[in-house]
Amino acid sequence: MTLKAFGVLALLALTACGTAGKEYATDAAMTAPDAHYFAAPPRTITLFTVVSVRNGSGAHSGLLINASEQVLFDPAGSFTHPRVPERNDVHYGMNPRMVAFYIDYHARETYNVVEQTVTVSPAVAELIKQKAEAYGAVPKAHCADSISAILKDVPGFETIHPTWFPNKLSAEFGALPGVQSKFITDATADHNHGVILIEPPKQY
Repeated sequence: MTLKAFGVLALLALTACGTAGKEYATDAAMTAPDAHYFAAPPRTITLFTVVSVRNGSGAHSGLLINASEQVLFDPAGSFTHPRVPERNDVHYGMNPRMVAFYIDYHARETYNVVEQTVTVSPAVAELIKQKAEAYGAVPKAHCADSISAILKDVPGFETIHPTWFPNKLSAEFGALPGVQSKFITDATADHNHGVILIEPPKQY
């Protein structure tokens, strides 16, 4: 994959739903000028599902939460960046450039990304954010399990059932009223996000 890039370095090694989140950013990192991003309304919840091109199986799930601030719950994922502080699989400072980088981080010749977004009330968005922050570090292979556990009791998400399978979670999320979906391939991912990928080739 070719990246048109400038700016800060990202030290990356990718394994979908691979390792438990053991990162816990310092207070200093959490108070850095760009450590938090406040997106404009409406409040939204976005489910990302990484899907194998070869056999259509789901490889990973991540949840972007636009609440009082925009955060990414990436359970057992390996996405990381020096300017995105992480505490127990919750990534802060998820501005549009970092969201684009997250998508491009996963989209490649062998994997596509399904992006599904639903608009919610501020109270619901904040509840989901708080539940993600309280969930704790997620063991490997529990990405869909942890996200479905967070969503299933939230008002408006009662049709989400506990599951270990990213594709099943995506199907139930996609059936929610008002969901808007995108199908992203390596060719259609936004590579112009100003982040350099230097370590090592992306693999599952």
